[in-house]
Amino acid sequence: MRSVALSPAARSAALQEMAGTELDVLVVGGGVVGGGCALDAATRGLSVGLVEARDFASGTSSRSSKLIHGGLRYLEMLDFRLVAEALAERGLLLERLAPHLVRPVPFLYPLRHRGWERLYAGAGVALYDTLATLSGRSRGLPRHRHLTRTGARRIVPALRRDTLVGALQYWDAQVDDARHTMLLSRTAAAYGAHVASRARVVALLREGERVTGAHVRDLESGATIQVRARQVVNATGVWTDELQSLAGERGQFHVRASKGIHLVVPRDRIRGRSGLILRTETSVLFVIPWGRHWIIGTTDTDWRLDLAHPAASAADIDYLLTHVNRVISPPLTHADVEGVYAGLRPLLSGESEMTSQLSREHAVAHTVPGLVVVAGGKYTTYRVMARDAIDAAVHGLAVKVPTSVTENVPLLGAEGYEAVRNARHVLAAESRLHEARISHLLGRYGSLVHEVLALVAEDPTLGAELRGAPDHLRAEVVYAVTHEGARHVEDVLARRTRISIETFDRGVGACREVAELMAPVLGWSAAQVEREIEHYRKRVAAERESQRMPDDETADSARMGAPDVVPLV
Repeated sequence: MRSVALSPAARSAALQEMAGTELDVLVVGGGVVGGGCALDAATRGLSVGLVEARDFASGTSSRSSKLIHGGLRYLEMLDFRLVAEALAERGLLLERLAPHLVRPVPFLYPLRHRGWERLYAGAGVALYDTLATLSGRSRGLPRHRHLTRTGARRIVPALRRDTLVGALQYWDAQVDDARHTMLLSRTAAAYGAHVASRARVVALLREGERVTGAHVRDLESGATIQVRARQVVNATGVWTDELQSLAGERGQFHVRASKGIHLVVPRDRIRGRSGLILRTETSVLFVIPWGRHWIIGTTDTDWRLDLAHPAASAADIDYLLTHVNRVISPPLTHADVEGVYAGLRPLLSGESEMTSQLSREHAVAHTVPGLVVVAGGKYTTYRVMARDAIDAAVHGLAVKVPTSVTENVPLLGAEGYEAVRNARHVLAAESRLHEARISHLLGRYGSLVHEVLALVAEDPTLGAELRGAPDHLRAEVVYAVTHEGARHVEDVLARRTRISIETFDRGVGACREVAELMAPVLGWSAAQVEREIEHYRKRVAAERESQRMPDDETADSARMGAPDVVPLV
């Protein structure tokens, strides 16, 4: 597969192409489902456009628990089909589609009661492993095992002795969600899709009752274009109802937003070699290994405020710290928290008043002729959701179109990944970078690492670490702009890298260097550089202020104190 760059020039060309021809499918939404839809349609031989109002993965798809999993708690709800489907997708991602981005991760489930709990929980985890095995895609993941209290604390010494009588250990997988989502759109572009971020649908085109495309505003230039398409796919997640309203339809289902927040703390704050899964009063809480950090989450509460910038309140943070501190020692404090992020799950509404009980199933509907809506679901099953949505769109095309092939389409960076990883010592010698650095890059770029290293070969200064974010090279910032569609400092610090949640200063110390590296590629003036830096600093300040507020309403008000770098108008 040829590598295609999501460069500034490619974005301009994509908008021009979309304005100049009728597409088979226009996908609205650059999250994981939208990117999946674009890839599915493009690999069926259809002409495809994808537009995203902000940055790729800027909504829910960059703010998940970063797990690729079947969902143990759905077994308890007796939703065996959903779990089996998700476990099959987990295997596909690990083995074929994105082995450079998805990797196994172990979890301990502490047992608090003797006898019955080990039998009950053990049966559930055994069924989980069995469903994975039956999918035919569980290669490489160990089966679960039973542990004594001593055995569990040998793996996670931070566990308080008085909080468990034993444990179960099982395996799942994790992903850098924002990078995976971006690479879905980039892979779609490699198969011919026209892809543009910062391009917002402001109206739908109609001929009678039929939707025939959209008015799309380029938020960078202010220009509006008409994009004609035989089918439009609404893959906007928590914004589903908003886009549906442009069609003048109530829709066949509604999406309700559930807020989930996560904390990021340094790895040395919790002594352990495995993640944890803990029961709470209403759901489950994960402690997830994440490089040199831990991710702790999540909450599950109704959210009816600003969809673009869900805010974590002091109450949310206290909730997570209180629950994790019940089982670990020494306890975590607010001072241990490096980063906080909040995301919104798009749940199909109507099943329950409690968001933790709302459906994680997805739904697809042809609400009006020419408009397909896909909503609900979970990150792990994005490919199935995309397949079902494009199946519906194809039905509306009324022509013979091949079936989905994405089960066999690796993302950019996956092809040849194992071979490149085996030769990392060679890359280290050639690039004069430490082998550990090459391993880190391989886990972010896979076999595309050669493109990043080519920038360093051309300009050796790009091989230096970023000041204030030494886990990353200067070359990664330039590459984010030239190849990965980043257009603003926030895009780089929050999504192409995770510096905004992995450093105590939330990326403020790196933002000037990042802006100065981006400026020549994007043609920024000195004034634009200062504007980007100011915006990012205000964003961090507003997020910190919101996290000191006692509840959702005051937290939302504080977070809205920092406007978008590109207003959504």
